[in-house]
Amino acid sequence: MGLRHASFIARTVYVRNNNIEEACGVLNRIMGREGLFEQFRRTRYYEKPCQTRRRVNFEKCKAIYNEDMDRKIQFIMRKNREEPFPGCS
Repeated sequence: MGLRHASFIARTVYVRNNNIEEACGVLNRIMGREGLFEQFRRTRYYEKPCQTRRRVNFEKCKAIYNEDMDRKIQFIMRKNREEPFPGCS
């Protein structure tokens, strides 16, 4: 499977040349990307309400941090700058 192949089409994984291991790996990657494993691990045991609040607040903070870092990286990586490498002259 290369990058040019569609990663998932209606949750269908094709088995090519009877290569079941590769198909299972693709399926695991798809399920991991969609967050099914995390959801399964969370619902496996009871999560106390205070733990749920901590987890949700952490996920919110992480999302805000990642969004801010992405914005900063896009700002640095823009191509229409006068000085392409600021601070390295």
